[in-house]
Amino acid sequence: MKITIVGSGYVGLVTGACFSEVGIDVICVDIDQDKIDNLNKGIIPIYEPGLEEMIVRNMKKGRLKFTTNISQSVKESEIVFISVGTPPDEDGSADLKYVVAVARDCGKYMKDYTLVITKSTVPVGTSIKVKNAIQEELDKRKETIDFDVASNPEFLKEGAAIDDFLKPDRIVVGIESEKAEELLKQLYKPFVLNGHPIIFMDIVSAEMTKYAANSMLATKISFINDIANLCELVGADINKVRKGIGSDARIGNKFIYPGIGYGGSCFPKDVQALIRTAGEYNYDLQVLKAVEAVNKAQKSVLFNKIMSFYGGDVKGKTVTLWGLSFKPHTDDMREAPSLEIVSKLLKEGANIKAYDPVAMEEAKHHFGDTISYFNDPYEALIDSNCLAILTEWPEFRIPNFNVIKKLLKTPAIFDGRNIYDKEELKEKGFNYFCIGVDTSNNVVKH
Repeated sequence: MKITIVGSGYVGLVTGACFSEVGIDVICVDIDQDKIDNLNKGIIPIYEPGLEEMIVRNMKKGRLKFTTNISQSVKESEIVFISVGTPPDEDGSADLKYVVAVARDCGKYMKDYTLVITKSTVPVGTSIKVKNAIQEELDKRKETIDFDVASNPEFLKEGAAIDDFLKPDRIVVGIESEKAEELLKQLYKPFVLNGHPIIFMDIVSAEMTKYAANSMLATKISFINDIANLCELVGADINKVRKGIGSDARIGNKFIYPGIGYGGSCFPKDVQALIRTAGEYNYDLQVLKAVEAVNKAQKSVLFNKIMSFYGGDVKGKTVTLWGLSFKPHTDDMREAPSLEIVSKLLKEGANIKAYDPVAMEEAKHHFGDTISYFNDPYEALIDSNCLAILTEWPEFRIPNFNVIKKLLKTPAIFDGRNIYDKEELKEKGFNYFCIGVDTSNNVVKH
């Protein structure tokens, strides 16, 4: 079996690499010649643990190829995945121009039966636009070629994408023919040998499943952050509350960790897109609107704590940030809380020092030279007034607090991810602030 994946971004590269890993011949197509040239040299445009090694390994075995030649790729393949970007418009709706463009290319170049699958996150009803675009191009060619469309949304977590793909919780597929179903059973057979289910459904339901899943996870995050803020006011400890509710099997313990808001390429965009879709049907998704509002406000919580600690004036203060990416194990900074926090601190006249294990090059695209970058987390603390934790990278979990205290002008830590213990920090003489816990009993004055 030979497949083509159009779009060599995050989803396209992970999908292509993992299919090739199980022996399938994969062609990855992208219009960016520089990206393709770099990929053919083994230079990967994103950071994802294990991805570079997998790509290089399968390129050497001849199972994974990269090209800009979409016409030849479509002609050679029985299955074409559309994995291009669907950036949000100003009104929150997904821009489908790239998806439709690939569909048109499929209609222009297919020679025999082709199954065209949307892997990109697309709004409900996109399959109709894809099918119409393919058929229009076939009509222009005056060709009668059988084809199917399908929806196969991805559920990959950045930082754990390869494991998610190779050992999925479930594979969701929207189809409209038995032929498409049989092809997809064959394609995904290596990934369901251990009992992971393929859930077949109609295409519209598959498209909705992706948005509903991400919106549910975003809802859990905003809910726990809202409860965390209330905990601080009433004197409860969100860490204890989280354990108490997480032990309930109906709720579960995932995605109920308090913090400074969700970011990334999926949750913000997908919540907005689903709200927009509901609006097109004159339905008001009140819960998701609240989820979005809570998340937006949550990104300012740590900034507000810093401002409060310094009496509302941080002009001339130096704040060191550990972590810039929206989550650990990725260099992705799309919608990251750090963007909001840095912007607000700079506006108030603070100086920013920053360290992130992998995201600093990406950060320079956002911040330029407005902040200072360091290759060592402790070096970034020298002569700083305080430390703020924005991303829960593993290397931050057990730092040398004695060194931190020695390097900071004032022993103050603002923990946006609740990775430290307040009693331990109090014992060590730190002013410690986290999310959802009353830490007003400071031990040191600034």
